[in-house]
Amino acid sequence: MKKTMIALVALAFTLTVVGPARAEEPAQESKVSSTSPVKTEILRLKYYSAQKMYGLINTYLSRDGRVSQGPDEKILAISDHAENIARIRQAVAEVDVKPADLLFTVQLVLGSGEEEKGAEPMPASDPIIKQLRGVLKYSAYSLLDTSLMRALDQEDSQVRLGEKGDFELWLKPKVVKDTPLIQTEVRLRQIRVAGLPAAATTSKPEYIVTDLIGTTLNIKSGDKTVVGVSKLDGTGKALILIISGKIVE
Repeated sequence: MKKTMIALVALAFTLTVVGPARAEEPAQESKVSSTSPVKTEILRLKYYSAQKMYGLINTYLSRDGRVSQGPDEKILAISDHAENIARIRQAVAEVDVKPADLLFTVQLVLGSGEEEKGAEPMPASDPIIKQLRGVLKYSAYSLLDTSLMRALDQEDSQVRLGEKGDFELWLKPKVVKDTPLIQTEVRLRQIRVAGLPAAATTSKPEYIVTDLIGTTLNIKSGDKTVVGVSKLDGTGKALILIISGKIVE
């Protein structure tokens, strides 16, 4: 008899626990179904293009949400529930701010066994040249070209270097938030005229493009560093790229 009573009490306790839990499910479903209706709002960007905002916005969209570009690249049409649109507006406002302005000083240096005629010798007192002499076996370092480059955060920038403009430098910097660190994609290549095709029907010359340096550089604002060294085939010389960069306030 006692065993029967214990079993009945256990069964009653089980029903008490399970019953309310199941009863809450319709309430949760009702809450979902009462979500605000889908609406469409226009979002105007200040600095960034719509293309660059799609990834961010998609993380906030519900299953009912949609985003499309408006009549120009600074206008977005967002369709979603009101609470999601509010979150999207706040997230975009935090990102769509004026990009940092950056200034780079670029030096193209030639390392060789002797001084280059017509080229400016790099001073032996230069800290970077002192470092190079410790790791490279060149006795002479000559400045082939120097240039200032203005760039915007996360935007492409490029310049031609060299006496004949046959070196092309491409940069894409990114300022690491809340730090003085500039993370920069760097690509240096040489573009030489190979001459006209043998059976040319046009005056356009052919070009030989050689990739010299390709890397991602991390540099503190105000610092100066060697980006890379590229040996020039058949010459016994090397091209050295030196960059300093700073965030312009």
